[in-house]
Amino acid sequence: IGFCLLLVLACGQLGATEHPWYTQGKFKPVERLEFTISNTLDIDRQNAPVVIRRENFPEPDLHEMRITVVDPALPSYEGPSEELLRKQGGHQLRAEENGHAVFHQLDDLDKDGIWDELFFQVDIGARESKTVYVYLGENIRGWNPHFTHANIGSYARHIMPFWESEHVGWKIWFANAVDVYAKRKPMLMSNRLYMENLDGYGVSAIDRDMGSDIQGVAASFGGGAICLFENIQDPTAVSMPRFTPTQAKLPFRSSWNAGQLSDTRYAYEVVVNGPVRSMIRIKGMNWNSGNGFYEYDQTYTVFAKQSYTESKVTFTTFSPEVEDVKPGVGIRKKPEEDLLVLEDGIIISGGPEAIRDPSNIDDREAQRVDFIGSAVIVRDEYSPAYQWISERSGNHVFRIDAMQGNTFEYLLSSAWSEGAVYNTRQDFTEYVRQTKLEYENPLRVRFVVAQDQPAVVGG
Repeated sequence: IGFCLLLVLACGQLGATEHPWYTQGKFKPVERLEFTISNTLDIDRQNAPVVIRRENFPEPDLHEMRITVVDPALPSYEGPSEELLRKQGGHQLRAEENGHAVFHQLDDLDKDGIWDELFFQVDIGARESKTVYVYLGENIRGWNPHFTHANIGSYARHIMPFWESEHVGWKIWFANAVDVYAKRKPMLMSNRLYMENLDGYGVSAIDRDMGSDIQGVAASFGGGAICLFENIQDPTAVSMPRFTPTQAKLPFRSSWNAGQLSDTRYAYEVVVNGPVRSMIRIKGMNWNSGNGFYEYDQTYTVFAKQSYTESKVTFTTFSPEVEDVKPGVGIRKKPEEDLLVLEDGIIISGGPEAIRDPSNIDDREAQRVDFIGSAVIVRDEYSPAYQWISERSGNHVFRIDAMQGNTFEYLLSSAWSEGAVYNTRQDFTEYVRQTKLEYENPLRVRFVVAQDQPAVVGG
């Protein structure tokens, strides 16, 4: 998961880069692994994700507290003040030499008690290659402020997942179509949303910096949703897990599926919760579209300092009863769309919009925002083909024409004019275009060598 997962194992002593050994207070490691990270693009990249899988470590049986990731090019931390040390205690980072420790995490994705991936982020220049070390040895120091969050809350009596970075977040009220909320200043706030059951459109009254919900969903694709194209006679017809023949038989108009035994149902799981990457996993089960039976696993991943979420969908059951069924992913057209970008693998829809309580249950006036934008990106390997869907409030959708192993991936992004980043049409468009480039061209990570600290003569 992530557009950074490309690692070539190349062991050996030749070509090892010599950097002085890192120390931090009393932590003076004597073993390290050297990796080279390369940017193949002609652009600088900030907060670019890096994933190294456990099986690519020469020594895979490592406890998480024995790993310290260090960028030798970063300035070392001078050490805490006495006041900070007393406040933070024994786990406070101490004075460093020869580089700086990088926020990282070791994620157990399959929940077997063994970490599967080492994850961290780097800044890297155009066409640059840089060295990063993984130092081995017990090190309990280094607090990690969280820049992402993911959890499942009971929100207005409805069990639903939340995941966010500091600038933008996502939640699912309507089954598989995501809502989007955005902040005016960088912060994590979804824990307050679900713990205090705060109205997403009204949180500004509590703290203006918390921002607002910025995406209407209703029956649409919202800020991002999957579908199936099952009718080759009508390329504009789509099937969605929430709208099925069983749901249509309800004696009243409903925005929800019917019973959980008779209709599509959903289960949510927190896979990872920060500090720099968070994941939510969704199981969609018992989806009978009328033209086939489907079940799927879907993972959403959010990254520190980024305004996008990646998603991977795997159909665990894909049993169509008609020919040429293709999956799809799309976003709702903005109601006053004045920005539409349709490029290879990119859809951007943006414009001014009023944000308000969609239930109209009180007399609050709508707040008009100059710009709200949403985007969906699909990599070229999936041969995305654009399709306009006029039904369900109007949606911009990609048909996925290449799906291997019943799996496909995509990326969603959103921003607004009230936010701290990408708050104009031009800035958001440029961000999405660069994100597409990075999504197509993951950082290359190469293991170089395992090294032992040379013995000090006379020591």
